[in-house]
Formats: sequence, C-alpha cells, structure tokens
Amino acid sequence: MLVQPVARTAGGTVRGFVDRGLAAFRGIPYGRPPVGPLRFAAPAPPEPWDGVRETVEYGPVVPQSGPLQVEPTTGTDWLTLNVCTPAPDSAGLPVLVWLHGGGFISGTAGDPLYDPTGLARAGLVVVTVNYRVGAEGFALLDGAPANRAFLDQIAALEWVQHNIAAFGGDPARVTVAGQSAGASSVAALLTVPRARGLFHRAIAHSVGGNLATPALAAEITAALAERLGTAPTAAGLAGTDPWQLAEAVTALGTALPEHLAHWGRLAHTGVPTVPVVDGELLTEEPWTALAAGRAEGIELLVGHTRDEFRLFAVLAGRHGAFTEDDARTALDLLAPRPGGPEAYRAAFSGATPSDLVEAVFSDSLFKIPSLHLAEGNTAAGGTSHLFQLAYPAPALGGVFGACHGLDVPLAFGSLDSPMARHFLGDPPAPEAVALSQELQQAWIRFVGTGDPGWAAHEPEQQLTRVLSARSETVRYPDQASRGIWAEGGPTRFDLV
Repeated sequence: MLVQPVARTAGGTVRGFVDRGLAAFRGIPYGRPPVGPLRFAAPAPPEPWDGVRETVEYGPVVPQSGPLQVEPTTGTDWLTLNVCTPAPDSAGLPVLVWLHGGGFISGTAGDPLYDPTGLARAGLVVVTVNYRVGAEGFALLDGAPANRAFLDQIAALEWVQHNIAAFGGDPARVTVAGQSAGASSVAALLTVPRARGLFHRAIAHSVGGNLATPALAAEITAALAERLGTAPTAAGLAGTDPWQLAEAVTALGTALPEHLAHWGRLAHTGVPTVPVVDGELLTEEPWTALAAGRAEGIELLVGHTRDEFRLFAVLAGRHGAFTEDDARTALDLLAPRPGGPEAYRAAFSGATPSDLVEAVFSDSLFKIPSLHLAEGNTAAGGTSHLFQLAYPAPALGGVFGACHGLDVPLAFGSLDSPMARHFLGDPPAPEAVALSQELQQAWIRFVGTGDPGWAAHEPEQQLTRVLSARSETVRYPDQASRGIWAEGGPTRFDLV
C-alpha cells in the first residue's frame, strides 16, 4: 500500500498523497510565478527548494475570462502541473501530458472532468498542466513574446523530460494530448522546432481553427488597453491587476459583434485573445505546415464530434432559431472562397437556416482543422488515426447531439464529473459506459503502442472510426464538407 509517496525532481523533493490507490502529486511548479518583473515574459525555471515540498493541492487558477470560467483562487503560482502515477517506484511507464481546453481564455488542469485515475490505473503516468490563458497567455504585446501559453506548454514538456522518470514514467514515451484549445495547442506544437523531441505521439480532439494575424491581434490588444485606460504594451498592462485584465477580455468578448465590420470572422467567435501567427514561434497554420513538408509527421490520434457547434447554439438559446440572414452572414464569413456559400447550399439542399449555420461553424472552427491536421500529418510522413464521435448526449431530449466537449469525459472515464452528469445522465446509460470504455482503451493503446485499434487514415480509403453505441470504421462520413474544403483549410483571422 502506498503511503505518502515521495519523488525527487530537479527542483527539489515533493511529497504527494494516495488517491484511490494511486500516487498523486498536485501543484508542482514548472515555472516561476509570471508576475512582477516576469509578467508577460517567457516562463522562467522554478526556484529550487530545500527540504520536502508538500504537493497535495492544485496550484492557483490562472486568471479566467468568458462565461464558462472556473472560480478564482488566490495566489499567482500559475505555472504548475499535476502528476498521477500507478507506480512511482517503477520505470518505463508511458506518459500522457494533458493540455486543457477552454477557448484560450479559461480552463484549469484541476477540473474534475480531467480526473486521471482511470487512465493511471491502466498503467499511464498522467500529467495535467496549467498554462496562461486569455491576455496573460495570448495578447500580442510590444515588449513581450507572442503565444506565451505555448511557451508555458513547452516548459512543462521540458519539465517532463527532466523529471518524469522520478514518477515511474519514460521520457522517451511521452504523448501530448488536448481538446479544443488544448488540441489547437497540440497542433501548434507539432510544428514548433523547439518542441521537437519533447513528445513522441499526439492526441488532438476538436482542433480549433482560431488563429489571428499580428495586425488583428494588435487591434485586439489596443481595444483591451483602451478599456483599461493604459497603453497596449507589456509595460502598460503590467500594472493592471491580472483578474481585472481577465474581466476586460470577458467584456470585449461580449462586445465582439460590434466589431464585425472590421474584425470579420473573429467577431463571431466570442473569443478575442487567440494564438497569433507571429512569424517566429508560429509561422503558419499547422495543417498547412505539415502538408507542405515544413514540419515532420508523428503518430497522431485526431478527431472531432459530429455536431461540434450544437453546444454553443444551445447555450446561446439559438438552436433551431437561426434566420436566413444569420445563415447568409455565416456562410459569407466562414465558407471558403470562391464558391463556398453556394457549395454549402447545394450540398445541404433542404437544410434549414439553423442547419446551415451549425454546419459551417462546426466545419470551419473544428471539423476541417481536425481533418486537415490528420491529412497533413500523413503527408508529412506521420501516421494519423481519425475518429468522429457520433453518440448523442441524452440530456434534454438529445438537443445537444454529439456536441463539442462530449468526448472528454468519455475518454477520461470521468462519468461522475459535473459536466458528464449534465450531458450523459446520472447514472449514465450502459451504452455511454461502454463507449467510454472503448474510447479510453483507444487512448491507452495509442499512448502505449501508437495504435488505437483501428486502421490509419489514408488519402484513398479515408478510414475513420465513428464512435457511437455501435462503433464502426468507415470512410470519412462528412464527404460533402470535405469536398467543399478540398482546396485548403480555414485561414487565420484577419482584419476585413
């Protein structure tokens, strides 16, 4: 029986606790608190400590924005990670590093949705990472590096390379994984030279297409600074309370429709601070870099849900209520050019305006970036295993469908988490439990061997695992959308 597990890291000794028969360590710093002189800076190595550091509580929550943020906590030691291991005294266990979602503006590694115990019991060392979000992580500032959140994630992966053996993990068998904003982070890391070698496989659920040009990102920063009465620079914003800055991001997100004429597609997302194609860390869209051979392929498990945008339509009270004007606006802004709006209407003949809005938002924001990442990775010499979740959430009579985020509790097996109970019921139906076991086993197999249990996605057959009450491997099911976007994936957001 485990009793107060202890591990020796490069920074010092940590003592965790026993969680349901597993060794758990929470709130381990992988970087110094990014405040004061380090505000908006690249992450700095953590200060070493003497003695034994107690790691039984999650680190403080990074300042949050948006309607789905978690409760704030005190403290600024935001750059922390958590480790759950089945055997800290073992060696050579495969490692899963999880990057949470949250639209680039919210989220925390300590969310019950990401309960690591099911995966750790199966023999994985699970690491969950806090990183800067919102303006702290993504606002483009003069005097600060761009995409600081990605730099945080790289620092966490470097920590894993240096320290995970002390927890029973194998630094040569690391899989980085994420969903939504976390999956977009994974996609970006695939193309960043500095991240090469820090992980060996990747899992990406619902890769987002939210990337901005420097010109647009600079205007977003200017609008934030104007709300706060300061200059749009690192020096100007450094004196602003971090949570006050996060509140300004929330307010700007609510006001984005007012900027539709000038900020175009980004104004429809509700998320003002997104990754920037800055020309240094991130030089282009990840799927484009892979397809063009400017990044190396990898063993990749990638996919999306069938009804990605349904979640946002329902939460906004608009599901089934979008008008023809809404459909026209969405198609004009989001469908590829030339001919995209007409192609959608032809391919989805008989569709309602709401059907068209949900289709083009689902495709442009998540489904096509995920598909093109799979195809680009294959073109770059990697192996891509593609899936689509088609199991509909039974909540509220099935209105959510197979929506964005439904795959996360299924993969973690966190069916008793608040989100899972909301969508899947309490207790969940037997078919949901069986599907969770299938997806969880696919993750475990992939992290350990690179094979989730179905054939790789190739250009000709386009084999895709459709996960549902009766899962099957078939040709990619959204052929109409695939054809519409055949000439290229969504491009970065820009000024109109």
